[in-house]
Amino acid sequence: MKRRTFINNISKASLGMVAVPHFNILKSKPKMYDDIIGHGDFKYRVHKSWGELDRTVTPVKNCHEMVMDSKGRLIMVGDDVHNNVLIYDKSGKLLDSWGIRYRGGHGLSLWNDGSEDFLFICDTNGSVIKTTTDGRELMLIGHPSEYGAYEKDAFFKPTESAIGPNGDIYIADGYGSNYILQFTKDGEFIRKIGEGRGTGENQFQTAHGVCIDYRGKGDPTLLITSRAANCFKRFTLDGQYLESIVLPGAFVCRPVIHNDNLYSGVCWSSKIDYVEGDKNTHPYNINPHSGFVTILDKHGKALSNPGGTEPTYQKGKLQRMVQDQPIFNHCHDVCVDNDENLYVCQWNANKAYPIKLERV
Repeated sequence: MKRRTFINNISKASLGMVAVPHFNILKSKPKMYDDIIGHGDFKYRVHKSWGELDRTVTPVKNCHEMVMDSKGRLIMVGDDVHNNVLIYDKSGKLLDSWGIRYRGGHGLSLWNDGSEDFLFICDTNGSVIKTTTDGRELMLIGHPSEYGAYEKDAFFKPTESAIGPNGDIYIADGYGSNYILQFTKDGEFIRKIGEGRGTGENQFQTAHGVCIDYRGKGDPTLLITSRAANCFKRFTLDGQYLESIVLPGAFVCRPVIHNDNLYSGVCWSSKIDYVEGDKNTHPYNINPHSGFVTILDKHGKALSNPGGTEPTYQKGKLQRMVQDQPIFNHCHDVCVDNDENLYVCQWNANKAYPIKLERV
């Protein structure tokens, strides 16, 4: 059964919501670091303390994802319910914080309708919430069984969303049933994309991320992460498979498009190359506590791996990429500002705040 679920049409008590607090604290004092990482034209100075805050006031568990809004503010989502959302300026000063109920706060996407910015928060506990940038909730998409997309007992743990050119909402059920779910901008279910978990062209090994790729000629496309398969998969907006971009050794998170390039956090390096469909290799043969950032051009060629080994090709084939410097633990997302500086969010990294990589 199709339905639209609008927060203003139901009581907050029925959703377990409470008032959202806002805090402001003094500016942190980022330290300058001399480390330069990266390769070719994509090298960066590490500012490891850029996002550090007072943990007694604004704690974090995992800094999952970050976006930049139309005002140039950097908005981060995490899973600490003291303050799921942190809003920084580019200097590392905290401007605002809110969110006290997203225990699985994981995915964060920004969409502008032509006049205003909106956020889409993926909570891996089973919902996707559309909000204003100051935390007012506007819409909630719940378990897909409510829309006729899943059986009631199917797992639904959404990890990412992306908004199409017409406002359609694409949800990556990366920790659940590994489909991409397409809804209208009003929350009406359209279709499932892919065939769930597996090694086929239309299947995913952890559909962790999704984005809309407007680069190149022709219609925009979907880029979908298949993290354990070390690749991104390209689909049409209506769900037809087009190609895979294979990144040996790199357990990539969501793809982030900025100008002509694609950026992604790499959560782990693999110990051996994983070959999709090869029973002699295992998709979870990971090197724990590793991670780096990878940067690709519009053709899918790897250009630089800040924190990782330099991309190399033999006979046109990209060789395995692994962590080279112990700077990061589990890079979960990358945000790119207008000066092409990077902001790196990390999972399971001793409650680390975001790190800034200054383009040099």
